[in-house]
Amino acid sequence: MKKAVVCGGGGFIGGHLVKRLKSEGFWVRAVDIKFPEYDETAADDFIEGDLRDINICNRVFDQNFDEVYQLAADMGGAGFVFTGENDADIMHNSATINLNVLETCRKRNIKRIFYSSSACMYPEHNQMDPDNPICSEDSAYPANPDSEYGWEKLFSERLYLAYGKNHGMTVRVGRYHNIFGTHGTWEGGREKAPAALCRKVCLARMNNENEIEMWGDGDQTRSFLYVDECVEGTIKLMRSDWIGPVNIGSEEMVSINELADLIIKIAGNSDIGIKHIPGPLGVRGRNSDNRLIEEKLGWAPSQPLSEGLKITYEWIEEQAYQKYKS
Repeated sequence: MKKAVVCGGGGFIGGHLVKRLKSEGFWVRAVDIKFPEYDETAADDFIEGDLRDINICNRVFDQNFDEVYQLAADMGGAGFVFTGENDADIMHNSATINLNVLETCRKRNIKRIFYSSSACMYPEHNQMDPDNPICSEDSAYPANPDSEYGWEKLFSERLYLAYGKNHGMTVRVGRYHNIFGTHGTWEGGREKAPAALCRKVCLARMNNENEIEMWGDGDQTRSFLYVDECVEGTIKLMRSDWIGPVNIGSEEMVSINELADLIIKIAGNSDIGIKHIPGPLGVRGRNSDNRLIEEKLGWAPSQPLSEGLKITYEWIEEQAYQKYKS
């Protein structure tokens, strides 16, 4: 039986990845600082521990594994990443995790590892036009990420690729673009835009309110990828022969106003309006460029945004009713 480790396996994407690997017959060990928040882990073995601690890493990687997926990071949505208040923690915590995981895997002679990078590592100057952002893999340099979170991701990409080159490890790097879906954070400040807007629309309906708040003018653009396709792309990249970083995202770009309108329509309340307020925004435009993934893997995400949003809204609505109506 093949064995895998999912670092960050108690989190949103990691939890979905554990389930996928189990469905393929893997024995799976997950590690995270917390157990999954919304359901039981599907992992065969779950270690609750902090990967910043090298002793925890030694406990996790106590044998050889066929596949290691490194998704653990200190991260969150715009309200966490772009205020500047968490920059030192973001860089220190995530870099320490990556240094520890890589060195422990090297010592254990573990040869195949996937690292989850982010579209936040792309240069800010290529993402100022909301209608024409440039996010092809070869546009990463000259480097100029718009956040310390993005700088750490870029550093860690190079770290993983250096270990691959110097130590004979098979390293794969996926640049995630705004992943969303069920069983992810939907309140508390670390949630991403789709979850935040689903929550706001749901609570407005519950409280008979006719307005939700949105940071900025709403004209900034993004693409959003449903978590099932993220997991599919991750596994396809992990088992491919391509070495360089690859975008894992959707090319269906929408403005945040359009995203909110989609969610309001899914909720069935067309009379809910949007109040624009000041807040952290990030770049003006970002969209996945899927030419490379199509060329190298013969695959690219294809699920319409509306389908994933419907599933996600219904799940968040259920969570909100359980919490606030019970």
